[in-house]
Amino acid sequence: MKKSVLTRYRIMAYVTGVLLVALTFGMIGKYALKLDAAEDFTQVVSIAHGWLYVLYLIFAFDLGSKAKWPVKKQLWVLLAGTVPTAAFFVERRISRELDAKSVGDAPAVAKA
Repeated sequence: MKKSVLTRYRIMAYVTGVLLVALTFGMIGKYALKLDAAEDFTQVVSIAHGWLYVLYLIFAFDLGSKAKWPVKKQLWVLLAGTVPTAAFFVERRISRELDAKSVGDAPAVAKA
């Protein structure tokens, strides 16, 4: 599997995660604190998160299909972009797993 597939997923996981946390704070400001500016903020961030989440789904699905994940794991990764902060933890775990796998698959270097 190409490193670029993992990199695309990682970037979108962080972007989606940051936008979802920002949206959560915006919703708290809008509904709990009754801030007027939070309404416009949440509208912009929710639209951005929605469109970028679609890209996250595409890249996560691409990664999962190339890594030959079972359906349950694939769904777990896809849904991580819907829970605030979950994308960060899932991305870290997936990256470590795939990095360890790629190190294990690398051909041994002959020592002189």
